Amino acid sequence: MNQRELFLKHIAQTSPSPLAFEIVKAEGCLLYDVKGKEYIDLIGGISVANTGHRHPKVVEAIKKQLDAYLHVMVYGEFVESPQVQYAKLLTDHLPSSLNSVYFTNSGAEAIEGSMKLAKRVTNRPQIIAFKNSYHGSTQGALSIMGDEYWRNAFRPLLPDILHLEYNSFESIDEITERTACVFLEVVQAEAGVIVPSVDWIKAVREKCTETGSLLILDEIQTGFGRTGFLWGFDGFNITPDVLVLGKALGGGMPLGAFIANQKLMTVFTENPVLGHITTFGGHPVSCAAGLAAMKVLLEENLIDNIREKENLLLSLVPHKKIRTYRSCGLWLSLTFDSFKVNKRIIDDCIATGLMTDWFLFSPNSLRISPPLIISTEQIIRAAEILRSAMDKN
Repeated sequence: MNQRELFLKHIAQTSPSPLAFEIVKAEGCLLYDVKGKEYIDLIGGISVANTGHRHPKVVEAIKKQLDAYLHVMVYGEFVESPQVQYAKLLTDHLPSSLNSVYFTNSGAEAIEGSMKLAKRVTNRPQIIAFKNSYHGSTQGALSIMGDEYWRNAFRPLLPDILHLEYNSFESIDEITERTACVFLEVVQAEAGVIVPSVDWIKAVREKCTETGSLLILDEIQTGFGRTGFLWGFDGFNITPDVLVLGKALGGGMPLGAFIANQKLMTVFTENPVLGHITTFGGHPVSCAAGLAAMKVLLEENLIDNIREKENLLLSLVPHKKIRTYRSCGLWLSLTFDSFKVNKRIIDDCIATGLMTDWFLFSPNSLRISPPLIISTEQIIRAAEILRSAMDKN
């Protein structure tokens, strides 16, 4: 059997028609298949490869940590330098109230941990999220996912979950003294880059403060420069009670985290002791990679030219086939008449050397979320391929 046949036979499948793209190399903003064909990557691992694939400084940090140690002890028991240094760097670039980091293996696990934190801190039952929100596929994260199509097959899920309309002032009244926490994406990702109003997000923040509910911001896709700010909430002038990170956090390695005030995090230390625990969360190699990637992001000023790249894309992609398009930093959604049209365009792009896909809750919208290091020349070439695909389909 060839690799594709083995993939279909032995790898658990998540859809009836996977891309089955056999990649052999990734570098910067480029992917290479088994035949040596080159592709410009407009997916970036779903906003994972913000500093590009295999950035030399990230690779160097991984190799250095490999020579020191891998997993040595369950999370939180040993002092592991990559964890400590990365937590320090993260909190140095966050509001002072966000000063304690709990590292996990993934964004979904960070969502789970923050749910437990909110329930324990507030001693309240209700959790609020928003329609068309995506927070992961584990049981708790799935419970707050904002689409019944994805939830229904796995019921019963967590009780006392309320889904509100995103960017609706009327919905804010549903936040009460029963509410333990409100999960909010500062920009809805899988709905197709939906940016709410500043006034609305500020009103949610105020209502949470008024009711004593924790505001938990899911920045798994928006963090690390994607929106043109280091953190998405910087564009709205608010501070969450809990910040959830993932994807780009690990620089290409698996890593998640939830960050809160140390006074809140102490609830995990007793009654019961080990109130939240993970074996591999904050793996030293993942933390070393993430630390190096964040330093690259900051030291090479990658965020400074995000708006310029966004504007360049916006000037190049308009086409009669596009019904609407939305953007927030180096993150665009192009909406077509149907998924069928979108899929034809995506397939044509891939065949021509441009890797892209669609959004979970907006399948008729094409995703553009390349590594933040993408060059002007690569943007122009990607737009040429995309426009050609739209002309043909």
